[in-house]
Amino acid sequence: MALKPLADRIVIKVIEDTEQTSGGIFIPDSAKEKPQKGEVVAVGEGKTNDKGEKEPLGVNVGDIILYAKYAGTDVKMDGVEYKILSVKDALAVLV
Repeated sequence: MALKPLADRIVIKVIEDTEQTSGGIFIPDSAKEKPQKGEVVAVGEGKTNDKGEKEPLGVNVGDIILYAKYAGTDVKMDGVEYKILSVKDALAVLV
C-alpha cells in the first residue's frame, strides 16, 4: 500500500540521526528530541488557486527537508515511520 497525499500535502520518511556523545555513549530515544528532518517520498498535486490553477509546491520527491517541530501527522507502515504534513510546514530544503 502506498500513500498519495492530497492537495498541498507531502509525505516524508523521517530521518533519525543516531546521537552519540564525544565519549561514545549513545543517547536513548526517550532522551532525544524528535527529529525534524525527512526525505520527501510523495507530493500532492498542489493547492488550487482562485484562477483554478494548481500552485507548485516547491519540494520534489527525493528532497531532504527540515520541517516544523510539531507539524504533521505520524503514520507507521511496514515498520517505517512517515509523516504527512502541509507543504507550508516545510521550512527548508537541504542542498
